[in-house]
Amino acid sequence: MKKILITGGTGFVGSYLAEELVKRAYEVVIISRSKHQAKKNGVRFATYEQLEENVNGSYAVINLAGHNLFDERWSDEVKGKILSSRVETTKKVVEAVKNSSAKPEVLVSASAVGYYGNRGAEFLREDSFPGDDFLSDVCKQWEEEAQKAEVKRIVIPRIGIVLEKNGGALGKMLTPFKLFVGGPLGNGNQYFPWVHMKDVVFTIIEAIENENYSGVYNCVAPQQVTMSEFSSVLGTVLNRPSLFAVPEFALKLVFGEATGALIASQRVVPQELGKWNYAFMFDDLKAALKQIV
Repeated sequence: MKKILITGGTGFVGSYLAEELVKRAYEVVIISRSKHQAKKNGVRFATYEQLEENVNGSYAVINLAGHNLFDERWSDEVKGKILSSRVETTKKVVEAVKNSSAKPEVLVSASAVGYYGNRGAEFLREDSFPGDDFLSDVCKQWEEEAQKAEVKRIVIPRIGIVLEKNGGALGKMLTPFKLFVGGPLGNGNQYFPWVHMKDVVFTIIEAIENENYSGVYNCVAPQQVTMSEFSSVLGTVLNRPSLFAVPEFALKLVFGEATGALIASQRVVPQELGKWNYAFMFDDLKAALKQIV
């Protein structure tokens, strides 16, 4: 049984990924800062103090750790947490790999489409240049640390806006729509780089199992939609109107500086996944939302 180590394994993506890996008969170890039962639902838990001993002998390490971007207004302290939780954790993983005698075959280290910044209607492929805002800088540093790992393959998914009902952006959007006050954020013209949770999970598993996966890939659905189009489709699926746009000034009252990241336009294309012949579970937004809600 191959051992897979996950940092950030109790988070939004990590919890779904761990469940799927257990179904596929992998031995799953989650490194966590919080106290957990030693074992739960087929998953073993360990602390960061036990990182090195658990990296040793693992077939793959999946690095998903990172402070939530939109749980609180961005202050210098919060921005520090966002950066260090990603970069410093990745440094620890890379160091643990370096010190292990039985090194993992592959490191899958998450990044995000925030790498590209706010780019309007420009098509953004994996070789597009990075943005110049705070999140772009976080993603650049995050990826640079991962690239230092001494493993055969390094795979970096730049993950889009993950759709699933139990969290993420969609989890926050469902309530206002169900109360008939849903609508797009900002002017609605910005591109919304969505991806279904199943495709996030399955591409990461492909990255573990398929040796063709190497380097950076955009983990987004191939169908590109604007925020207005997304809101309209969500309203149709829920049988609710999409009338109440939330203006930028109102978002700034709640989210402050983070508003820029919330309404950034990113027309991201999954070019590498196309080259690798990945078959999307959900390449149509309406079908994806129907499955979720």
